[in-house]
Amino acid sequence: MVRENKWGKTKYIQAQNSQSSANPDHWRHKKALAGGGALPDIGLYCLNTSRFLLGTEPTEVFGYSYSTPGNPLFKEVEEVMSWQMRFPGGILVDCITHYNTHDSRFYRVNGEKGWMHLNNAYAYQGQQLQTSHAEGPAKMQNQITISPVNQFAAEMDHFSACVLEDKQPHTPGEEGLQDQRIMEAIYQSAREGRPVKLPPVDGTDVFRGPEPKDNA
Repeated sequence: MVRENKWGKTKYIQAQNSQSSANPDHWRHKKALAGGGALPDIGLYCLNTSRFLLGTEPTEVFGYSYSTPGNPLFKEVEEVMSWQMRFPGGILVDCITHYNTHDSRFYRVNGEKGWMHLNNAYAYQGQQLQTSHAEGPAKMQNQITISPVNQFAAEMDHFSACVLEDKQPHTPGEEGLQDQRIMEAIYQSAREGRPVKLPPVDGTDVFRGPEPKDNA
């Protein structure tokens, strides 16, 4: 729906992924084990989903990070990261990820004539997609349910097919590396308090391989 401009051109996307953990000895709170805090663990889903939906790469990021002073959970890693990404065509993506709030996982795509809101977006199952769009003077609202799929089985099937058929996977290492580059730029922006520009990337789905068979 996003790629086909079903309800006009996409103007901006909002994404959030938050949860809480009360154990300061958990690996998530050890920088040497986790590499960072909320951003690389759960904020990554907001970042990658936005790239996946649009098919293009951000040209600039602006990040803000904060950790509550004295909280033993966040001696080494960030508690919250909020960031914006600017994409080609003036599309803005506004993201936030938090390690100290009640669970909240969603993204919302806002277009010229409608929006799509996916609740429980990054969980293994239980996604709820709501849409709203205009048809003349009427405002239509719908809820779409898709049957759950065993994501791990589908992933193994896809990788096995790539090995047997000598094909590139849909999400090769280059895809993950691009996420890492963008996260490093977000951290830099948060440290320096300024926007950070990213190298331009021309094309659509540049870092992805062919779509898996039967959308598995």
